[in-house]
Parts: sequence; structure tokens; C-alpha cells
Amino acid sequence: MQSILRRGVMSLAWLVLLLVSACQDVGGPSAAEAQGGPEVQSIAQTPAALGTSFQLPSDIYGVPREINVYAPEIPEWGQGYFETPLSVLYVIDGGRDQDFFHIAALSNLTLINAERQPMIVVGVRTHDRRPEISPKATDPRYTGGEFEGWGRSHEFRRHLVEEVQPFIEARYETGRSAVIGESLAGLFIVETFLEMPEAFDDYISISPSLWWDDRRLSKAAPALLDTHEVSDRRLYLTMADEGGTMRLGLEELLGALEGRGERVDVKFVDRADDDTHSSIYHHAARDALRWMYGIPAEPYGAAPWYLVEGASPPEP
Repeated sequence: MQSILRRGVMSLAWLVLLLVSACQDVGGPSAAEAQGGPEVQSIAQTPAALGTSFQLPSDIYGVPREINVYAPEIPEWGQGYFETPLSVLYVIDGGRDQDFFHIAALSNLTLINAERQPMIVVGVRTHDRRPEISPKATDPRYTGGEFEGWGRSHEFRRHLVEEVQPFIEARYETGRSAVIGESLAGLFIVETFLEMPEAFDDYISISPSLWWDDRRLSKAAPALLDTHEVSDRRLYLTMADEGGTMRLGLEELLGALEGRGERVDVKFVDRADDDTHSSIYHHAARDALRWMYGIPAEPYGAAPWYLVEGASPPEP
């Protein structure tokens, strides 16, 4: 999987190089010219920001951690239409150079199309991603070598629950809480749901890396689900075409969840025929949030005359 991603990045780099060369060959502007002369530079400009970035002090990590927050301002037409207080969506891998802007923009979109309830989006950056959000391994094959130092998800979960959530709840009036993540972050979502389901109301796990530690989490799912009595939880699961032990772990998890509808509402969407590990996140996130926080579409009503073939406007 890593080699596929590397090849994709290299291909993109070559494409950019070819485009730059082509632009120069046909007399396009140089990099210096693209900066703009005095007339261009005099045009008024304002940074187009989406949200606020914080350096949150952390006793758990001993250094400040990046937290990004988008809190939508409800327009006048949305007063009384959108539910308040707003629910909060915590995004794992939510740095400014990770998935924060992507998911925050989906919440911003709801102020335009009203397809679902807008949400406060909290991006929680992973600074050393793989070690930080992977569970501690018990299989010796996963404790050294390429996995050296992995297995610190318990620290990240404490940071999330004990530091980030109180920070957000002190600054904003909040409704339900949801958490979203993909790949290893999807594994972190599943682990949190199974081991600390009270941490959030809603869980969105996209292509979770359930292969980790020889599928320990999916194998332990029945016992872990029996340990907790928390109800009124929703869990959205989806996977692309990864196959192998990722898919096997997902099937084991889905089997463990069968018959537990009184405690958790589960939706699984199979994207094996439509997506790869690299392409699944965007529309999976949108689909999950529409399922959990969707607003029924307004009826169109009678068709106006210009949508009817051969019709004419009504007489004045």
C-alpha cells in the first residue's frame, strides 16, 4: 500500500514538472513574473481562512498540541431550522496539512445546501501518526522491526477525552459528539468504540486497519461488546477494495455486532467495487454524516412552467 501511494506521489510530481515545462515552452509566465508586478500586487487581498488553530497545552504529551476548530455561524435563514446546540465532529488526523480543511468544508457546505445539520468540526492533529493511534500489540510479530514504537493509542485517547473534549465543551455549547477517522485512524475509532464507547455518541470508521496485531480487536469484539452497557450509539463502517486481513477483520467485527441493535445502530457500506484505500474518504464521510445528521429534502412542489416541455408562462 505504501509503495502504491509513493508511486502516486511521484507520478503527480512528474505531471507538475511536465506542466511547468510546457508552460515555459509556449512563453508562459516565469515564477518571478507570476508574482505580479506593481499593479497586481496593489490589488486588495485578504487571507481566506476556515476555522481557528490552537496550540493546546497537554500534560499527557508534555508539549502543546495542534487543535483546529471550525464553528459555523448559523445564517439568519437557518435560525430555528438547524438544530442547536450544534453537534461536534472530532477528526482524527485533523491537522491543517491533514484532513481538517477537507471535513470542515463539508460542514460549511451544509450552510448552503442544508443536506444535514451543520457541526462544529474539531481537527485533532496526529504528530507521530502511526505510533500515536495504533493499539498496543500483543503478537510479538507486531512489537519490533517496522512497528518499533507503535502502540500508544491509549495516550492519544486520553488526550482526546481528558484535554481536547473539555477544551471544546468549555468554549462552545455542544450537542451530540461524533468521531471520524480513516485507515489507522479508523482502527482507532473501532478500538475506542469497543473499549470506551461512552467517549462519543457516534463513530465513523472508514477502511479501518483491522489487520493490526493479527486482528486482535475484531477477534475480541464479542467479549468487549459484552463488557459495556452503553446504548444509543451509532457506528458507521465502510471499506474499499483492500481485501485480505483488513476485510476479514471487518467481517469478524460485523458478525460480533449482529443482534445488538438495541444498543448500537450500525450501518455498513461496502465500497469494494467503487473505491481504493486512497479514494474512499471524501464521499464515505459525507455519506456517514448524512446518515447520522441528515435533513429530509424539501419537496419541490409543482413544476414551474419552464420545466415542462412546450409550456408557457401563466397569463398575468
